[in-house]
Amino acid sequence: MDHHQIKFSASNHPYRSYSDFLQEFFADGKVQKVSIDAGCSCPNRDGTKGMGGCTYCNNRTFSPDYCRRVKSVSEQMKAGIRFFARKYAHMKYLAYFQAYTNTYGSVESLIQKYEEALACPDVAGLVVSTRPDCMNEDLLHYFEQLGKRCFVLIEYGIESTLDRTLMRVNRCHTEAQTEEAIRRTGECGIFVGAHLILGLPGESREEMLHHADVLSTLPVDTLKIHQLQVIRGTRMACEFKEMKEAFSLFTIDEYIDLLIDFIERLNPAIAIERFVSQSPKSLLIAPDWGLKSQAFSERIAQRFAGRNTWQGRLFTAYP
Repeated sequence: MDHHQIKFSASNHPYRSYSDFLQEFFADGKVQKVSIDAGCSCPNRDGTKGMGGCTYCNNRTFSPDYCRRVKSVSEQMKAGIRFFARKYAHMKYLAYFQAYTNTYGSVESLIQKYEEALACPDVAGLVVSTRPDCMNEDLLHYFEQLGKRCFVLIEYGIESTLDRTLMRVNRCHTEAQTEEAIRRTGECGIFVGAHLILGLPGESREEMLHHADVLSTLPVDTLKIHQLQVIRGTRMACEFKEMKEAFSLFTIDEYIDLLIDFIERLNPAIAIERFVSQSPKSLLIAPDWGLKSQAFSERIAQRFAGRNTWQGRLFTAYP
């Protein structure tokens, strides 16, 4: 039996899936994330490091209806659980602190919100979305201890491994800070997630593929990838209107080919949680593919099969 058959036999995918990853912690794999808006901000929004936030960001594109910061953390959790409980029986839940930077603020206040979510019935752990430059030692110690009693995953917004891109999109942190945060978190025995956007302005195809090489050297457990989308109400929408020639937005086929090339170079130990994102049509300027998530997944599976390839086929571990 060859390498990829051994590696991915659990899911019958040519890549390591997020469900495979969760089954290592939850035996039956029946776990659902519930999004929480904890009322956090970002240091590149409030003037600490910058103003205006990331140029591509409009949080309305990924906030569920039950997730509104006028509600308390426990109210949001209970509403989310009610929503999913109608669909799935005997489910465990992960409190997903999703909107903005969820380790940015007073340590005492943040921990109080995490613990409020964990106190809800059937909540089995936390997924906390944040920035690489917003993880202090006190919180890291808290998460390290918490990980001994429940599931904890810290999801870092990386977006790019190129400093010039990070500057262009107003991230206000560096690649060195990204690598330091991921290594520190991994050394504490905490699961690490990463989020990456393919197609940010100014990046060549080879530079995008090289992101896979960089991530493959880091203790990353899960990865979300999606295509660049230009969203209404963002600074990038203004840039797109003024200089479309600076943007190279993909067709579906171009993006799928790029994805598979990327995944061939990716460490096969990294579980892929997401390949694509589709913002609400009312907010999306481009690219408007009009393809549902399931149909996109089927297209990816067909392309993997057609190319007879798999995650990590071209990965070489560094000594």
